[in-house]
Amino acid sequence: MNLSLSRYFRAASSRATATIGVLLLLAAGVIATASAAYAGSEEYFPLQSYRVGPYAAGGTGFFGGFIDYMQLINTRDGGVNGVKLTWSECETEYVVEKGVECYERLKAGLNGAPAAATNPLSVGIAYATLDRSAADKLPLITINHGRTDSTDGAVFPYVFPLQLNPYSEVSAIINYIGTQSGGLQGLKGKKIVVLYHGSPYGRETIPVLDTLAKKYGFELTQIEVPHPGNEQGSQWLNIHRINPDWVILRGWGVMNPVALKSAQKVGFPANHIIGNIWSNSEEDVRPAGDAAKGFISITTHPSGTNYPVLQAIDQYVVKPGKGNLNDPARFGTVYYNLGVVNGILNVEALRVAQAKYGNKPLTGEQVRWGFEHLDLDNARLKQLGAFGLVQPLKLSCADHEGGGAVRFQQWDGQHWKVISDWVQADRALLRPIIEKSANAYAKEKGITPRDCSKDL
Repeated sequence: MNLSLSRYFRAASSRATATIGVLLLLAAGVIATASAAYAGSEEYFPLQSYRVGPYAAGGTGFFGGFIDYMQLINTRDGGVNGVKLTWSECETEYVVEKGVECYERLKAGLNGAPAAATNPLSVGIAYATLDRSAADKLPLITINHGRTDSTDGAVFPYVFPLQLNPYSEVSAIINYIGTQSGGLQGLKGKKIVVLYHGSPYGRETIPVLDTLAKKYGFELTQIEVPHPGNEQGSQWLNIHRINPDWVILRGWGVMNPVALKSAQKVGFPANHIIGNIWSNSEEDVRPAGDAAKGFISITTHPSGTNYPVLQAIDQYVVKPGKGNLNDPARFGTVYYNLGVVNGILNVEALRVAQAKYGNKPLTGEQVRWGFEHLDLDNARLKQLGAFGLVQPLKLSCADHEGGGAVRFQQWDGQHWKVISDWVQADRALLRPIIEKSANAYAKEKGITPRDCSKDL
C-alpha cells in the first residue's frame, strides 16, 4: 500500500477512536454511549461496532449515522411513541471472535431495557451469531449483506438481509452490464472478472455468478484477494493478461482504493470496473486519487444531504454538538447515509411492532414481527423525509430482503453522480436457488420451516 493510502487509513482509524478515554473502555469491551436512563420506557440497541482497524472508515460512518438517527428520534420526537431509544457499543475490530463475545455480552439488554435487534455490519460475525440469534429470539439485521438464503424467512425467522442480499447484488450488476451490451443476449462471449475479498462475504457470490455465466454465456474468472487487500499486484497482472470487458470489484476497506490504483498501473480503465455495495463510498475512491475517476459502483442509497431527514439530523443532532462523527466532512457520505437508512428501518420495524403489541418496550421476538410486516411505500418515505434516500421496501414471512434493486453511480473525481434508474435483480431466477439452499440448511440443522401462507 502506498504512503498516501496508509496515511489516509491511519487517519480514518484515528478519527474513529474518538478519544483516548474511549480506547481505554474498548479494552474492557463495551462503550456505553446510551442516552440518559428512562427506567421502564427504553428500547435497547446493542451495537457490535468497529471504530479501529482496517475497516474503521466503514464502521465509523455506518454506526455514526445509525446513532445520529436514534439521537434524532429521541431529541425531536421524544422516542418512538414515548419509548426512548438507548444503545451501547462493543468494539469488535471486525474480528469474528470479538463479535461473538460482544453479542453474548450485550444480548440481555441494558438497565432493564430489552434488546430489539443486533446490527453487526459483518458477514463473519453474522454467520457466527446466526444460530445464537435464533435461539435467543433476537433479530439479526444484515443490511445489504449476509447469508443470501436468509432471505427465506420460513427457515431463518430472525435474520433480515434488508434491501439487498448478495445474490441480488451481483444479479443486478450483470443486468446492468447487459444493458451496456445491447441486452442480456449481448453478454454471450463477454469476459468478466470478479475480484473478491478473501472472506465469507467475498466468497458468498461465487456459485450464483457461475450460474449466471452459464445462463448468459459470458466467460467468468473469479480471483480472490487475501484480507485486508493491500497487496494485489499479481491479481491485476492476471487481469491484464485476461483483458476482460468488465471487472466486478467485490471489495471492502483498503482493498478498494488499492484495486483502483493497481488497475491504473496495468492500464485497465476505471469506467469498466463496477464496485459492489461495499466498494461504493467516498472512502473507497478519494485515497485512489485520479485512478478512481470514472469508476462505477452500485448503491442502494445516494450520498448527499439534500433529504429532509438528513437536514433534521443536522438541525437537532449535529449543530447542537451531539453528532457521533468526529469529522463533519463525512456527514452525508455513503457510509453515514447507510447508517441513517439502517436506523430508519430498525425504528420503523419497532413502530410497526408497537402497533400490534402496544407503545412500550418490546422483546426481540415482537420486534421480529415488526420487521416481517415492514411496508415502506413512497408515501411513508415522504413522511419520514427519506423519499429518494430509501427504496420502497416490503417484507414478509417469506421475504426478508424486500427490495433487490440498486442504482449505479460514477465518481467524477469529486462526487458520486447517479447514472441509472433502479436496476432490479432477477429475483424470479434467484428465488429457487435461495429456497434450495435454505432447505438444505434446515435439513442440516433439523429445522422445520414455518408455513408462511398462514401469515398472509
